[in-house]
Amino acid sequence: MTKRFSSSMLLLGLVLGASQLSGCAAVIVGAGVGAASVAHDRRTVGTQLDDATLESRISSKLSSHQQIKELAHINVQVFNGVTLLVGQVPDEQLKREAQQLAESLPHVNRLHNQLRLGPPTPASVRTHDVWLATKVKSNLLADKRVDGLHINVVVEDSEVFLMGLVSNQEANIAVDIVRNIDGVVKVIKAFEYL
Repeated sequence: MTKRFSSSMLLLGLVLGASQLSGCAAVIVGAGVGAASVAHDRRTVGTQLDDATLESRISSKLSSHQQIKELAHINVQVFNGVTLLVGQVPDEQLKREAQQLAESLPHVNRLHNQLRLGPPTPASVRTHDVWLATKVKSNLLADKRVDGLHINVVVEDSEVFLMGLVSNQEANIAVDIVRNIDGVVKVIKAFEYL
């Protein structure tokens, strides 16, 4: 069995298994996975909470901007104060405004503005991105050369953005794994290094 096939089978098994769980069991399993991720994270619990708060504040600030709300699709991710903006905006001006809004908040250590010019992606593309993100994360978790729990995966229009606190070697291995996954158009590193 090939590595790609076995990873796909593992993913399929997880999805099918999760679909068979009752509501309460799914919450318990989800809580267990979330607790494991929090405990395994290289950031302190305080930093994890700060990142979640900052991510929420940036998202709220962007959604309060009328043009962004009506004309753009922007996702925000924050890891260790490093902020990633992905999605689509109609023009350079709105791209700059989104960046300025995000940077106006305290505790944004660095910002990666990866917004693309164009109309917001349709629901079918976003659904594919969710599937691709799951596939990428599963491949990272299945590969013993790297600890996939240290890497956050963001997918936007088949472009994969990798975030986390990793060594140079871990970053290179992760990129090598991800760029060889069917459906991945491009891999962009937004890592912080140990």
